[in-house]
Amino acid sequence: MAAKRVHLWIRGRVQGVSFRYYTRRQARALGLSGWVKNLPDGRVEVVAEGDEAVLQELVDWCHQGPPAAHVAQVQVRWESYVGGLSEFGIAW
Repeated sequence: MAAKRVHLWIRGRVQGVSFRYYTRRQARALGLSGWVKNLPDGRVEVVAEGDEAVLQELVDWCHQGPPAAHVAQVQVRWESYVGGLSEFGIAW
């Protein structure tokens, strides 16, 4: 499949439960590039690039999140591959 970009906004109990750390670990294990960060309104935002099927694995994982999280909603926007993203990291 072709390379794509996915942009996610995750709502629920997703801050203060290591969501960013676990997302970075999952994305790196999948070989994706991009970033994850907390938003002031309590959501977590994720931008990732890679193979579309692999990105879907990350999207599926974000619906569950780490053990202490409670995901209420995941907003997903598929975008064209842009490139220029380095190893998956935590943005501030």
